Amino acid sequence: MRWIAPWLVLVSGTVVAQGPQLPEQDRALSRQIFKEFIEINSQDSNGSVTAVAEAARKDLLAAGFAPEDLILAGPNDRKKNLVVRYHGAAGSTLKPILIIGHIDVVEARKEDWTTDPYQFVEKDGYFYGRGTQDMKDSDAIAVESFIRMKREGWVPKRDIVLAMTADEEGGASNGVDWLLRNRPELMQAEYVLNPDSGGVELRDGHATAMGVEATEKTYADFKLTASNPGGHSSLPRADNAIYELMHALEKLEAHPFPIEVNPVTRAELTEEAKIGATDRAKLIAGVLATPPDAKAVAEFVQSPTDNALVRTTCVATMLAGGHAPNALPGTATANVNCRILPGHSQEQTRQELIRLFDDPKLKVEYMADDGKISPTAPTRESLAPPPPLQQVFDPLRAVTAEMWPGIPVIPIMEPGASDSIYMMLAGMPSYGVNGVAIDYNDQRMHGCDERVRVESFYRGVEFYYLFLKALSKP
Repeated sequence: MRWIAPWLVLVSGTVVAQGPQLPEQDRALSRQIFKEFIEINSQDSNGSVTAVAEAARKDLLAAGFAPEDLILAGPNDRKKNLVVRYHGAAGSTLKPILIIGHIDVVEARKEDWTTDPYQFVEKDGYFYGRGTQDMKDSDAIAVESFIRMKREGWVPKRDIVLAMTADEEGGASNGVDWLLRNRPELMQAEYVLNPDSGGVELRDGHATAMGVEATEKTYADFKLTASNPGGHSSLPRADNAIYELMHALEKLEAHPFPIEVNPVTRAELTEEAKIGATDRAKLIAGVLATPPDAKAVAEFVQSPTDNALVRTTCVATMLAGGHAPNALPGTATANVNCRILPGHSQEQTRQELIRLFDDPKLKVEYMADDGKISPTAPTRESLAPPPPLQQVFDPLRAVTAEMWPGIPVIPIMEPGASDSIYMMLAGMPSYGVNGVAIDYNDQRMHGCDERVRVESFYRGVEFYYLFLKALSKP
């Protein structure tokens, strides 16, 4: 995904867009909704997903949507989801298009940021705030697109449903899962669009490709626990719990999971090699060779993004240990977060960790999304990629060519994980598509000072509006 396209011109370090432009009315409205969403704290610990859902519902009511088409539903007062129905042509027998988008965000601490994570800040050509990349930008875009189509009197050939949901980033109340189990009639569709994945990549300010999520890794958290009797800190021993845990994590760092290339990543890299820079193409050729060229692989995985594309990754994300400053720790724990390649289960990965640590005193347990700990993990492998439906990909290619002439539309593997898994398990194909271009070397989702280019956001607004109309035109 590193192609150069002609629609963007770099002028004095800024990106100048050429092609369809967002009307000023919709530019102002989309910014207003985006700001509103960003400034609502919707993190799991002390925020409210419901507040975002209610803000969106208020905006849609003001635009003329009927109350009965704006359903708030969820397990508690903080975790209510919003399901919006845009009615299609009367008498249509076509199943709806369903858009899913989570409105919760990863935890953010003000002291870690140079701006307030829950203040919408525009500076230096960027919008800053928690959720600007993941994924309140796409949430705002979907709501604005619905309002714009309603204002114009657009009548799609089928219903379009938008589900704005809780706890994709963690917590006990995943909204897509809850709706499928408790309000399944709201979630039925022919296919699903998930703007939490895929999208346009920028290289040096230039659009390079439109990626469509075709498969994704599986998410898993494992709790590592080291225990021993402890003792007086004046009599240190090498087997104290923190040392045991450190040794295990050192092994994890020193012995990464093996390289694997699946059909989706092979196709993705093959397409890149055809058009990319010569040096990059040679590097990819070495990675895809049979057997892979060891030198090329070693260079390729130096990039965290490339590394995540070709191997299961596991990393310590939280540590705890000890009970007093003058006592040897009797217990120490770590959370190891894994993103598992297709074809491997969470339990298989847990067993790999046990073999790697090779320490019978170290407990490796699985932690579910709701925080429950169990001695074993699920054995289900990730699902096969959905078929590339012509009714989705033909409009996508057409709108992409209009917005970003010359860039390819290619299948990609999402190196993280998303709510698409729930829809796929329910038998509905799900495609990760969005039009907000993100700089390859500026991916700040889940990190400090999360931001998105101002013009990338506005281009994404125009893209999604055109894409929804292309999908649903009579």
